[in-house]
Amino acid sequence: MDTKMWRVILANFSIMLALFFGACSDSNKGETSAQNALEVIKNRGTLIVGVFGDKPPFGYINTQGENAGFDIVIAKRIAKDLLGDENKIQFISVEAANRVEFLRSNKVDIIMANFTKTPQREEVVDFAKPYMKVALGVVSKDGTITDIAQLQDKTLLVNKGTTADFYFTKNYPNIKLLKFEQNTETFAALKDDRGDALAHDNTLLFAWAKENPEFSVGIKELGDSDVIAPAVKKGNTELLEWLNQEIQTLTEEKFLFEAYEQTLAPIYGSDIQPSDVVF
Repeated sequence: MDTKMWRVILANFSIMLALFFGACSDSNKGETSAQNALEVIKNRGTLIVGVFGDKPPFGYINTQGENAGFDIVIAKRIAKDLLGDENKIQFISVEAANRVEFLRSNKVDIIMANFTKTPQREEVVDFAKPYMKVALGVVSKDGTITDIAQLQDKTLLVNKGTTADFYFTKNYPNIKLLKFEQNTETFAALKDDRGDALAHDNTLLFAWAKENPEFSVGIKELGDSDVIAPAVKKGNTELLEWLNQEIQTLTEEKFLFEAYEQTLAPIYGSDIQPSDVVF
């Protein structure tokens, strides 16, 4: 074999080695990043949390231009216990359809945007222990829709990427869905008669119907009862373990009941008991 051929072989071999060790290095960096997510937050000194800005009473912008709601109160307590100050937190507004992507791209550390735990989502994110109970419901004018069969040949409003979207797409493909990105758009469409009914988390619908008495939740529970939990990027083990312990502590201290009384009780009144909603 001549010298030129040997040079070609050695060059190719060197490239293969570089690619191999480079891949290993990148893999290790990714693993280290995931393992040290908790330490990254502590070094940064700020917890970045993805929340809704248009879903009262869970996550919304109040009249002072501040983030408020049930999820916000819990997120601030998490920041206090993790960093010693509830103000060491940055809220990032998310939509239902981009919550997973915001975790994957490291735009947020935690999602606290009324995120329902489902088997499909568990494949792409890691959920901590739940802090809230939820099921699907359907709201309509005067509560005229009381059975799914009534939705045939009608238009049902949903938010893209929500459990309502997934549930009806999978189980009732013949029902026409009109989808929106934001909650404000979806509920505005119901008020404008662009749809006959709206499907969403029943906890949200109960609150919305209280403020809009011309509408009523005719279907109060649909499908399986689910839970809502904080979510972190897949593989962020240390942060997940810390969150699990934190939610357990908040549950045992009945802080979740305190958050309920502060944010949800004024909306629900005596119609709903705290134990029906929170753990």
